[in-house]
Amino acid sequence: MRFISTRGRAPSLSFTDTVLTGLATDGGLYVPESLPEFSAEEIRAMAGLDYRELAFRIIQPFVGDDLSDDELRDILERSYRHFRHSAVAPLVQTDTNEWILELFHGPTLAFKDFALQFLGQLFDHLLKKRGERVVVMGATSGDTGSAAIEGCRHCDNIDIFILHPHNRVSEVQRRQMTGVLSDNVFNIALDGSFDDCQNMVKASFADQSFLPDGRRLVAVNSINWARIMAQIVYYFYAAVNLGAPDKMVNFSVPTGNFGDIFAGYLARQMGLPIDQLVIATNANDILHRCISDNDHSPRPLVHSLSPSMDIMVSSNFERLLFDLYDRDGAAVAELLADRSAPMQLDDRVLAKAREVFYSYRVDDQRTVETIRRVFEESEYLLDPHTAIGVEAARKVRKSTEQPMVCLSTAHPAKFPDAVARALPTREIPLPAHMQDLFQREERMKVLPNDLAGVQRFMAEALG
Repeated sequence: MRFISTRGRAPSLSFTDTVLTGLATDGGLYVPESLPEFSAEEIRAMAGLDYRELAFRIIQPFVGDDLSDDELRDILERSYRHFRHSAVAPLVQTDTNEWILELFHGPTLAFKDFALQFLGQLFDHLLKKRGERVVVMGATSGDTGSAAIEGCRHCDNIDIFILHPHNRVSEVQRRQMTGVLSDNVFNIALDGSFDDCQNMVKASFADQSFLPDGRRLVAVNSINWARIMAQIVYYFYAAVNLGAPDKMVNFSVPTGNFGDIFAGYLARQMGLPIDQLVIATNANDILHRCISDNDHSPRPLVHSLSPSMDIMVSSNFERLLFDLYDRDGAAVAELLADRSAPMQLDDRVLAKAREVFYSYRVDDQRTVETIRRVFEESEYLLDPHTAIGVEAARKVRKSTEQPMVCLSTAHPAKFPDAVARALPTREIPLPAHMQDLFQREERMKVLPNDLAGVQRFMAEALG
């Protein structure tokens, strides 16, 4: 299988080169030339498979000959062996045909572990084969950073630099990153927003001349195709456990950067019977405004109780636009030429998006109310991001006869302040493997929002 850029002016790449490249040379994002499709019979046969075997069946067509079957199975086994639940991604029912897909049983208590445990193992395997050492550079609004560090900290062929917005992530999120003292891990707290961090990463990929000779950047953000690919798996896992393909299954996804819900869109394109994909946003509602009102105008960022979604520039939306514009890279490049200007989608394109995507905005007050209400109804404790997904699902779902799966993107212990507003007397202990989190030594570098200064720090750290 070959992979092509969403802007149409970069050469196609193999799976290995796509994973180790990240951003295309024309500024676009890589997507497969074509998607594998599964018949109803093939999907029906997935029922009862454990998570690793299902992941193998979904991922193997994308990998092709770049990895042997034994190599891929070994990578998947190592990726998910440290998840704390034997089902890896268990389902919990909270209401009539309403299900929570728990994606927080990995080492950093967030859904990002599904992709980044896999990506770290994949990187190390491919780099060993090539005899190469690379530099990982990523931006995080909270959860990606700790999951990327956890996935790469033991890799022999990687130095990793993670940028997060200073004082704009939860304390648990920050300490999960800054409490890792491995020699190959560098945390940068940037005086700016997540979008500033993300823009700095993209600029660094575009011009890597600041790196020492022989080193190059690879991406762990969801601009890396392997991240999206790994996330497709749990849509299939949830759906077949709820009766697919003989039953339509829908999903509500709290999202800021559009990567997680785009994986659900790809699952649908690959044959999974999905009627609704609900884009659940917080006050930073550019994706909701785009779907509901064709309003993609940038607005000032709001700092919310759901910080992982405090994003105004959703990188992976470009991948959807590429599909909606019939894979016309030139049209996508023209549409995104000026990200500071309002973007208007063609009526035909917007109509195509609305065939599957629904959207809803949930502010902080409603988030807190949802955490409280769901706990009173079912004694199930939601984190603020998952609460947004549940509330959005309840507002826009078309039928209670079809299962609605709300993706639970993080453990509530990662956001104790938000939960305390809803349930002041409720204590949320950290899992056993993180009990000493607040006693761990921290290491990070606070830097101004200056690209040259950040790149200078990186070059000096790499020697």
